[in-house]
Amino acid sequence: MVFSSLTFLLLFLPLTLLCYYLARGVKARNLVLCLFSLVFYAWGEPVYVLLMLGSILFNYCIGLALGKTAGKGVRRALLVLALAVNLGAIGLFKYGNFVLENLGLLFGPGLPRLSLALPLGISFYTFQILSYVLDVYHEKTPVQSSLLRLATYIVLFPQLVAGPIVRYEEIQSQLQSRRETLEDFTEGLRRFAIGLGKKVILANAMAAIADPILDSAVLPPGSAWLAAVAYMLQIYFDFSGYSDMAIGMGRFFGFRFSENFNYPYAADSITEFWRRWHISLSSWFRDYVYFPLGGSRCSTARNILNLMIVWTLTGLWHGASWNFVLWGLYYGVLLILEKYVLAGLIRRLPKVLRRVLTLLAVLAGWVIFRQTSLPAIGECLRAMLNPTAGGLGSYLAANAGVLENTIWLIPAVIGCFPLGKYLTRRFSGRKGFGLLRSGWALLVWLLSLSLLLGATYNPFIYFRF
Repeated sequence: MVFSSLTFLLLFLPLTLLCYYLARGVKARNLVLCLFSLVFYAWGEPVYVLLMLGSILFNYCIGLALGKTAGKGVRRALLVLALAVNLGAIGLFKYGNFVLENLGLLFGPGLPRLSLALPLGISFYTFQILSYVLDVYHEKTPVQSSLLRLATYIVLFPQLVAGPIVRYEEIQSQLQSRRETLEDFTEGLRRFAIGLGKKVILANAMAAIADPILDSAVLPPGSAWLAAVAYMLQIYFDFSGYSDMAIGMGRFFGFRFSENFNYPYAADSITEFWRRWHISLSSWFRDYVYFPLGGSRCSTARNILNLMIVWTLTGLWHGASWNFVLWGLYYGVLLILEKYVLAGLIRRLPKVLRRVLTLLAVLAGWVIFRQTSLPAIGECLRAMLNPTAGGLGSYLAANAGVLENTIWLIPAVIGCFPLGKYLTRRFSGRKGFGLLRSGWALLVWLLSLSLLLGATYNPFIYFRF
């Protein structure tokens, strides 16, 4: 079940809200959220809900054991066990066949393959579980003695399968005591509607442009730039739209989730881009991998190694494919060059030029991310460097479905930049501005629903990670 499905919008979410607000007390409301979240997950993964329940129980016990144990050796052994089990689950389900396929290239094709489907959202909820265990181990947060509260934190359906990655410490107090207000609910509705519009109106339109081109056996002449830009816009509106909906729904239930996107395409460096894109993932790797490795408080050679380790893991986190590894290495190299080789030159460039160069580097990165084979990546990048004159017009003339969606390119480009944020800050105190914002959200909601009624293709990109 996806947030942008009519089943979710017209049945699941209203029923959840009804039962939630009929319940009295935080414990009862946590129970409602936990049960409905399990139903939400079981809707698409009826078998793997048992895996999730087992993971919750195992990590709950690990947390209790860490809370009762003072010996460093025993605590370290418990942490190693937790890491082995949690990362082992991801390794088995997400990377098992990838390892076997590559071993087959070395030792022959006779190796068996695992007939295991990838559990929905396993990377997201496992990272949330690990944030809890690691913070308890380092005594940054107290042990959660309530199994219900810990389970609610892990399975909370707004952010269960595609983030943002909510750390336990961020909502620890809210699991125990929170207050739902009309203001929060109203703001949540507005945020949810905008996120739905990002996904249904803009991301789906960009997918209708990018997918036919990038999935074709031979790249149509002159189409590479159009497809790459459309995919760049698609993945932003798809994922930031999901995050907006998750944050908005959190407000329905009294939770405050951290922002996950901050207009990343307005960044003027790769470093800043990653401070603005998928913030919860970037900060997770920074705090739980990069800093423990030594961060930047070490020699230059060691810092370079740390960066490459982190970005290799970041690439692998996104999927069991060599293009994701290459994508991670690509950003590792860019960040190292930006920090140690090009820092002085970059600072001297005009800000507009820095933004353009950053966007071009990110665009090339999305080609690596999207195309799953090295020949397809090479073909698309070559076509972008050597565009075929006149080819695009012929392609669009022959493909009406792609052509009719190009009308959404302009609003999509505008929506990538903080115009709305500026207008809100500039006019938020003016009379009628609040009503105007609500009216805009309502318009987006109605247009999204009208498009969903005739939609046949409506997946979220990040569901597969």
